Amino acid sequence: MPKFIINGGAELSGTIAVKGAKNAGLKIIPASILSSETITIYNLPDIEDISRSLDIMTDLGAVVNKGSDHYTIDTASISHTTINEALANKLRASIMFVGPLLARFGEVKFPHPGGCVIGAGLRPIDLFLEGFEAMGASVEFKENHYHIQAKQLRGCNYFFTTVSVTGTESLILTAVLAKGITTINNSAMEPEIVALADYLNSVGAKISGAGSPTITIEGVTKIGAGPFTTLPDRIEAGTFAILAAVTNSELTISTCRPEQLQSLLTIFTKIGIPYEADKSNLTIKKHGIIKAYDMKTHEYPGFPTDLQSPYTILMTQAQGSSIIHETIYDRRLLFTDMLTQMGANIIMCDPHRVVIHGPTQLHGRKLTSPDLRAGISMVIAGLIAKGTTEIDNIYQIDRGYENIDQRLKSLGADITRIN
Repeated sequence: MPKFIINGGAELSGTIAVKGAKNAGLKIIPASILSSETITIYNLPDIEDISRSLDIMTDLGAVVNKGSDHYTIDTASISHTTINEALANKLRASIMFVGPLLARFGEVKFPHPGGCVIGAGLRPIDLFLEGFEAMGASVEFKENHYHIQAKQLRGCNYFFTTVSVTGTESLILTAVLAKGITTINNSAMEPEIVALADYLNSVGAKISGAGSPTITIEGVTKIGAGPFTTLPDRIEAGTFAILAAVTNSELTISTCRPEQLQSLLTIFTKIGIPYEADKSNLTIKKHGIIKAYDMKTHEYPGFPTDLQSPYTILMTQAQGSSIIHETIYDRRLLFTDMLTQMGANIIMCDPHRVVIHGPTQLHGRKLTSPDLRAGISMVIAGLIAKGTTEIDNIYQIDRGYENIDQRLKSLGADITRIN
C-alpha cells in the first residue's frame, strides 16, 4: 500500500490552484441518468471517489469517455438497474444513483453504501428511504440488498427532520421526473445544491428555491442533457487556507470562491490571521500569535464539518484553550488520539467535543489515515511536526485531493509518496 513520508519544518510559499468540487462531481454523474442524452462535464477532479462513481456508470451500461479537459457520459445504453456491490462498498455516494435510476426506470437494487470509517455501514440511509416511500415507492430489504420499485413516482411534501446535503440532493433528483409538485422543507443550502439545480433547470427541470430551506420541484416528463462545469471545491480551498495558517506561510489559493468560506474567514479575523480576497483568489498572510477560538460545526453557511479536522490542527498551534464541537458526525473527532501521540494537548470530553490547549510542538510519528478529512489533517500536522511523519492508508486522502503530494511539493513541502 502507498504511504506518505513527510519531513516537517519546510518553508512553504507560492500559489496553489483549487480543483473541481468533489461533492458537486459526485452528484452530477448520477444526475446524468435522468436523461437519455449525452452530458459533457468539465473540471471534474481526478480523484478516487470520482473514478469509482464513473465505474458505477460504466457497470450500469453507460458509455463514459474522457477528453482532454472533460468527460462525456452517454446513458442511452444503460442495461440494468442493480448497483454493483463491490463498487458500492467503496463509495458512500453510491446512494446518489438510487433516485435517478428509480425516477427513469422505476426500479433499482443496491447494497448499503460503503466508504470510509465514518461512512461504511455506520451512517443510516433512512432519510433517503423515507423520501422514496413518500413519493410512492415500495422499499424491500432482503439478502443484504434494498429493492425499490415505483410504477409512477408522485410529488410529495417532505420535511427533513435532520438537515442532509445528500438527502436533499437525492430527493431533488428523484422528484425531477415525478408526477406533480414536490416540496422539500428544512433542506440543505450548500452551493453544490444550487449548482445541481441550476444545471437541471438548464436542461428542462423546474426547480425553485435551491439554496434556501424550502425547495420546490415541479415534475416534468423528460429532461435533456448539456454541458456542466464543476464549481471550485470550497473544502479544498478552506483546507489550503488552514494549511497556510498552520505553517505560517504566505500562500495564494487560486481559482476558488472566497465568498463561500465566510465562516472560516470570519474566524481568521478573530484569531489574528490576515488575508486578502477577491472573487477568485484568496491569499493568506503570515501572522503573529494565533488566538484560541472555540468552533462548532454547522450546515452551510455555518462552519463545515469537512474543515473541522484541519481546524483542530490549527488550534494545537493557538495560544490558549479552545473547544471543538463536532455536531454532525459521531466518529470524526477520534483522529485526535493520533494528534496526542504527536504531542498535542487534547482532552476528549465526549464523542462530539474536545478541548485543546496550545500551542504545542508536534513530533513526527507513524500514522494511519482513518478517513479523507482526517487524512489531509495528518498531512498538515506532519508538515509542522519536528522530525519525520509516515502516513499509511493514503487511499483515503486520494479519494478527495488530486495529486496532493506533487501540489504540496510545488509549495516547498518535503513530502514523498512511497509505493
